[in-house]
Amino acid sequence: MKYISTRGQAPELTFEEAMLTGLARDGGLYLPAEIPVMSHDEIAALAGLPYEEIAFRVMWPYVSGSFTEQEFKDIIARAYEGFGHDARAPLKQLNENHFLLELFHGPTLAFKDFAMQLIGQLFQVALKRRNDRVTIVGATSGDTGSAAIEAFRGLDAVDVFILFPHGRVSEVQRRQMTTPADSNVHALAVDGDFDDCQAALKDMFNDFDFRDGVKLAGVNSINFARVLAQIVYYFSSAVSLGAPHRKVSFTVPTGNFGDIFAGYLAKRMGLPIDRLVVATNQNDILHRCLSGEGYFKGDTIPSISPSMDIQVSSNFERALYYAYGEDGSAVAQLMDELKRGGFNVSQGAMEALRESFDSGRVSEDETLTTIKHTLAHSAELVCPHTAVGIKVAEEQRAVAVPMITLATAHPAKFPAAVEKASGEHPPLPSRMSDLYERPERVTRIANDLGALEDHIKGHIAE
Repeated sequence: MKYISTRGQAPELTFEEAMLTGLARDGGLYLPAEIPVMSHDEIAALAGLPYEEIAFRVMWPYVSGSFTEQEFKDIIARAYEGFGHDARAPLKQLNENHFLLELFHGPTLAFKDFAMQLIGQLFQVALKRRNDRVTIVGATSGDTGSAAIEAFRGLDAVDVFILFPHGRVSEVQRRQMTTPADSNVHALAVDGDFDDCQAALKDMFNDFDFRDGVKLAGVNSINFARVLAQIVYYFSSAVSLGAPHRKVSFTVPTGNFGDIFAGYLAKRMGLPIDRLVVATNQNDILHRCLSGEGYFKGDTIPSISPSMDIQVSSNFERALYYAYGEDGSAVAQLMDELKRGGFNVSQGAMEALRESFDSGRVSEDETLTTIKHTLAHSAELVCPHTAVGIKVAEEQRAVAVPMITLATAHPAKFPAAVEKASGEHPPLPSRMSDLYERPERVTRIANDLGALEDHIKGHIAE
């Protein structure tokens, strides 16, 4: 399998090369040159299999040639052995035809663990084989950072620096990033919002002297390996509800578009998905775009669902690539316009996007009400992001087709909002009960590319 850039000007790479490279040198995002398709019988054969076996069958076509079958099976086994639920991604029923896909049983209680634990193992094997060392820099609105630190902490061949917006993540999210004592992980609190952190990360990848000098690698969802791991739970959950013999729909609370883009790829692979619904909070650039209002940046408004407080959804570029008929030059032009504030989507591309995605927007008050209602009527305490998904799903689901809403984080990661809505304080799992007592290691830093690059260069292990 070869990988190509959404902007069409970077060389084709193998999966391993694309994974270690992260962002393409033309500024684009890597995608497989061809999307593998699973037959009706191959999808049906997934029924009843352990999650790890489903993961192998779904992902193997994307990675073959970079790892042996046994290597990849061992990588998957190590990635998910620390999850707190044997099903890894269990389904819970909310009402007669609405289901919750619990993606928060990993080490840091968020869906990012599914991809990050896998990437940590993939990097470890690839770097050991190459006898190489890399510097990973990531930007996070809350969950990616803690998942990355947990996945890479203590590894010999990796230094990890995570940029997060100072004062704009929950206390649990912050402490998950700042309390690990391993010397190879570093939490950087940036004076700005998530979009500033993400922009700085992209600027580092486009500063080739810095990029090459520190052997920069990325684990944000710009890295296709992140998206790849997320495809799996679309298959595992859909098959549990009768696919491929009947269709299912999914609603995904998303800010950066990576999680729902994984669903798009699952559909392209042959999974009978009826509808993919984008659920946004008040930072609703995706909903506005899918409603025909263009893709124009606004101010990021802090919310009780902070992991979705994003105005520039980096993975949307991948969706645009397909909507524009795989025209890399058209995507490059759109990304140039985005630097100047935004762009309108052509009629043909808009039709392609609407054929693939629906969307909805949820206010702060509606989020709180949904948390309260879900506890009262379904006995489920959910995080604010999940509540955004549930609200949109209830508005848009069809009676005849099962709707699966992705529960992206444990409610204990956002205790203040959950308690305000429900009157119940969500406790941390016992393995994390001392989180508030652990000492923190964090550096507050200006939103300045030079300062960030200097700090990173000064703290890389020799």
